[in-house]
Amino acid sequence: MPGLTGVCFDRVHIGKDVMIMNNCLMMARGGIIIDDGAMIAANVQLISNNHDLHDRQILLCKPVHICENVWIGAGATILPGVTVGKNAVVAAGAVVTKDVAPDTIVGGNPAKLIKHIEQ
Repeated sequence: MPGLTGVCFDRVHIGKDVMIMNNCLMMARGGIIIDDGAMIAANVQLISNNHDLHDRQILLCKPVHICENVWIGAGATILPGVTVGKNAVVAAGAVVTKDVAPDTIVGGNPAKLIKHIEQ
């Protein structure tokens, strides 16, 4: 979709059958990997870099990994160093600060486990 913005798109790797809706922000200095079948809704932010707390001229970079068949809801933010596990769902508006286990649903700010997805 149109409206993808960000930096360092050469550090973004996107798999097959990935859907990315409009107004997605990818701050990719630390690298972003999006595996096959992922769905990323509108207004999602994937942030792989941040400024050092004490010297804000320094960028701290940690990769973001969106695993296979992940669904990220509208307006969610995924912060540096986070891996969202296979088949997981991130609720709309969630702020994900830690890794998300496979086959789970997380939501809130900061994101917390809502439930496990039964196979």
